[in-house]
Amino acid sequence: MAKCGLIFSLIIILFAAPLTKVQGTAALNPPKKVPEIEKYNKLISFYRYENPDSALFYVNKGLKLARGNKDTAGRAMMLNQLGMINDNRGQFVESQNNYLEAYNLYKAIGKTKGMATVTIRLGVVELRKGNYDKAIAFFLKALQLSERIKDPAGLLEANLTLGEGYMGQHKYDIALHYFKIAESINNSIPLSNLSLNLFNDFGVIYRETGMLEEAKDYLLKGIALSNIPQFQGLNITLTNTLATIYAKEGNTEYSIKLQKQALKKAIQIHNYIRQLLTLNGLANSYQNINIDTSLNYLYKAKTLAEGRQAYKQVIEALQSIAELYTKKGDYKAALDAKNEEYNLADKYFYKEMSKQVTSLQGDYELSKSRAKVQQLRYINIHQMLERKIIMAIAGCAILVLLVIGFSYYRSWMLNKKLQNANADLDQSNQLKDKLFSILGHDLRSPFVSVINILELIDDEDLPADTRKEMVSELSVTSKAALETLTGLLKWGEMQIKGVRINRNEFAVKPIVERVMLLLAGTANYKRITIKNQISDDLILIADKDHVEFVLRNLISNAIKFTGVSGQVTLKSFFDVHRNIATITVEDTGVGIAPDRLNTIFSLNNISSNGTYNEKGTSLGLLVSKEFIDANEGTISVRSTPGIGSVFSFTLKAAIDKVLDTDKKDKNSINKA
Repeated sequence: MAKCGLIFSLIIILFAAPLTKVQGTAALNPPKKVPEIEKYNKLISFYRYENPDSALFYVNKGLKLARGNKDTAGRAMMLNQLGMINDNRGQFVESQNNYLEAYNLYKAIGKTKGMATVTIRLGVVELRKGNYDKAIAFFLKALQLSERIKDPAGLLEANLTLGEGYMGQHKYDIALHYFKIAESINNSIPLSNLSLNLFNDFGVIYRETGMLEEAKDYLLKGIALSNIPQFQGLNITLTNTLATIYAKEGNTEYSIKLQKQALKKAIQIHNYIRQLLTLNGLANSYQNINIDTSLNYLYKAKTLAEGRQAYKQVIEALQSIAELYTKKGDYKAALDAKNEEYNLADKYFYKEMSKQVTSLQGDYELSKSRAKVQQLRYINIHQMLERKIIMAIAGCAILVLLVIGFSYYRSWMLNKKLQNANADLDQSNQLKDKLFSILGHDLRSPFVSVINILELIDDEDLPADTRKEMVSELSVTSKAALETLTGLLKWGEMQIKGVRINRNEFAVKPIVERVMLLLAGTANYKRITIKNQISDDLILIADKDHVEFVLRNLISNAIKFTGVSGQVTLKSFFDVHRNIATITVEDTGVGIAPDRLNTIFSLNNISSNGTYNEKGTSLGLLVSKEFIDANEGTISVRSTPGIGSVFSFTLKAAIDKVLDTDKKDKNSINKA
C-alpha cells in the first residue's frame, strides 16, 4: 500500500504541479507548460531501477506520443531511456542498437548535446563489457562534441568517464589526469550527481594506488555533500566505497558498520540497486569471519534480485553461495546451488536462441501436420472413387469397364502422390534429425566452452595475460556459435519455405570487389593475396543476393584454409555457344581429402578448423549449392591435398552484352 501511495503521489506531482502554480500566481506569472514527453521522461527515470517493466511501459507510450507529434528529439529521448533499461538488464546488443538509433535522430536534427549524451552511454556499455579501448574511443568523441558547444556538464561527464576507462585498464596516472580536469570543471558549476560520482572515483583510484588518507578525504567530502534527499543513492555508494578503504586498512569491524548503515539507508529509500550491492559487500566482508552470516546476506541478495527478475544478479549470488558452501565443506548444498545457477543461465541467457529454434521446429511440425492432412484427403478421395465405381457397375458393361479403367488410373495417380507425400515426410524427418544433431554437436559444445571460460575468468588470481587469452578464445567461440546458429536458421528457413528467387541482370565484378573489401581484414591478417581476374563486362542472370552469398562463402573458405602468404584467385569464363558463365575461386591452401569431396555440398559434410584455427560450420557450402541450384546453375570442386582447391559455379549470362565484350576484345587484339 505504501508503494502504491508513493507512485500515486509522483504522478500527481508530475501532472498536477503546473495546475498548483496557476492557482497561486496565474495573474502575474503564467506557468510554463511541461511537455508531455518530459513527463514520461521523469516517470521512466523514476521507475528505471525500481520497476523496469513500468519504465518500459512508459517508454512505449512516450515513443507513440513522439511519433504522433513527429517529435524527433522526443523519440531520441525515449530511445536513450530504452537503451538504459536494456543496459541495466545486461542486454548489451539491444542497448547499443537503441543508443545508435537515438544518436542518428539527434544528428538528423543537429542536437549536439543529445549526441554527446548518447555517445557517453555507448561508451558505458563497452565499459561494462570490459572493452576499455572502445569505451575510451566513445568518451573521447563525446568530449569533442561537448567542447564544440562548450557544455560544462558534458565536459565534466566526458572527462569523468575517460578517467574511469583508463582506471579500468589500470593506467592510474592517465586516469588521475582526467579526474583532475573534471575536478576543475566541477568547481565552477553547481553540485550534481556527476560531482558525487567524481568524489567516489577519486576514492577508488586513491584506494587502488595505496593513498588511503587521500581517498578518505574525497569520500567523506562526498558523503557530507550528498546527505540530502535527492542524492541518497550516491550517498550510499560513497559510504560503501569508504567501507572498502577501512577494510583495506584492516579495520573490518568499522567497515562492516559502514556497510550496515548503507544497507539501512538503501532499504529506507527503496533503492534496489544499492541494496543489492551493499548485501554483496557485507557477504564479502563476512566470508572470512562467519560463513553462515555471509551466506545469509547472499540469500537476501538472491531473494531481492529474484523479486526484480534480475536473473544475472541471481546467478552471481548463486555462484558465490556455491563457493561458500564448498569452503564450508557442505558439498551437497554447493551442488544444489550450482545446479540452480546452471538452470537459470540455460533458461534466461539462451532464451532468445531457444525461441528461434522453437519457431523452426514449430514450422516443421506445421509442415508435417499439413502433409498428414493431405494424406487423409487423398485416402478419402480414393474411397469416394471406389464407391462411384460400385454404383457404375449397375450400368452397362462398357461403361463399367471405362469407369474401372479411369478409376484405376486415378488411383494410381493418387497413390503416386501419396507416396510422394510420404517421401517428403520421411525427408522432413531426416532433416529434423540432422538439424538437431547439428544443434547438439555444433552449438552445445561452444556454449559449454563459454560457461567454462567465464568461470575461469571470474578467478581473481588469474594472470592478466591468461585472462586476455581466455577472453580472446571466448570471442572466437561465441562468434563460431553465432555463425552456426545463423547458418542453421537460414538453411532451416529454406527447407521449410523454399528458396525465393529475384532474378535479374547484373555485373558480377563489383560484387566480387565488395566481398573482397569485406574480407580484406582477414586476408591481410594472414598476408594472403586475392587476385580479381573477373571480366569487367561479365553480366550474370541470377539472384544478385544469392550470388553474393556464394562468393562470400567461397572466398571466406579459401582464406580460411590458405596458409600465411598464400594466394586466392578469382577467374571468369564465358561459353558463347551455351550463354553460360563460369566463375572459379582458386586457392593455394591445404586442399580437401578425396574421401570428403563427394559429401562437401551435403549435410554429411563435417566442419574443420582453418590454418589459423578459425572456427566454422559445414552449412555454408550446403546453402551455396541450394542457391546455385535454384538459379539453374551448377557448382563443383576439385582439389589436391597440400596444393589447393578450385571451386567453380556456372550461371546464365546476358548474351548481347557478353558478345559485345568479346568483339571489343577481338578488335583490341587485331589493332595490337
